[in-house]
Amino acid sequence: MKPLGLESVSKSFGSQQALDSLTFTVRPGEIFGFVGGNGAGKTTAMRIGVGVLAPDQGQVLWGEAPVGRLESARFGYMPEERGLYPKMTVARQLIYLGRLHGLSRADAQDAMVRWTERLRITHHREKPVDNLSLGNQQRVQLAAALVHDPEVLILDEPFSGLDPIAVDAMSEVLRDKAAQGVPVLFSSHQLELVEQLCDRVGIVRAGRLAACGSLEELRPTEVNSQVYVEVEGAPEDWPAHCAAAAGFRTHQQGVLVDLAADRAENDLLAEAVRHGTVRRLQRQTPSLAELFRGLIEPAMDLPPAHAEAPPKPRSAELGEVSS
Repeated sequence: MKPLGLESVSKSFGSQQALDSLTFTVRPGEIFGFVGGNGAGKTTAMRIGVGVLAPDQGQVLWGEAPVGRLESARFGYMPEERGLYPKMTVARQLIYLGRLHGLSRADAQDAMVRWTERLRITHHREKPVDNLSLGNQQRVQLAAALVHDPEVLILDEPFSGLDPIAVDAMSEVLRDKAAQGVPVLFSSHQLELVEQLCDRVGIVRAGRLAACGSLEELRPTEVNSQVYVEVEGAPEDWPAHCAAAAGFRTHQQGVLVDLAADRAENDLLAEAVRHGTVRRLQRQTPSLAELFRGLIEPAMDLPPAHAEAPPKPRSAELGEVSS
């Protein structure tokens, strides 16, 4: 398998600039979370990545070669807006899309059966898509992205509208595809899911990459010296009497302690037990949501200068078909 990369990609719509020299790479076998505020450029970047839109500048690379129509045919793409033919049955639709991607009728039939079973929508095969709930439509949308066994997956808000069981099923599919060496790129506003699933995360702000890396790489180094402690029966200022504490502040039901230089959690624990019963002690690590707020909120007061691409009907991407 080969990496997928956007290299210095820029895109404007009239006077509105959606992307500004955006660069990142999704490695083979990696799940890459792409997050940002509304209008940050995520959807535009993903449409360019799959070839639905052309960049004004820059290029999309698969391995070392630019992505063209033949290359992008090997990609699986799931748009945020529904990209399905509403009056077609689920089975007919998936077979049709498999044929569009070059599968024989028999192989397309087998793929339809396999993915409707895997995503637990077998009992909906003969139903028109617009008869399904939004969550089941989302499952069909994922099956459409997977029906041709793609070598790259690009998914725009794939978890939107899913119940917990469907979230688990989709998460399992993404992990399996990554285990096969497929680069998996997906966007989501559900940051807890991104944190659980992703090997690396790219945070986009105003069409530029504000940060990129694993969660450990994105966390500030100074945070690693903070420890949250709850001590039952201790006075509020107990850390002031501990050599292992360089400073502290109240936090939730306990205190957030800044470790002194060359001190570790065990040093703090040994001193904390002298002041009461230690109920909780853990290294303080910010969640992805906290990192996201720290990077995005400072820019929220700036005047809007970027815009997402207007939605494009799926039929224009795939070719019209009668239902």
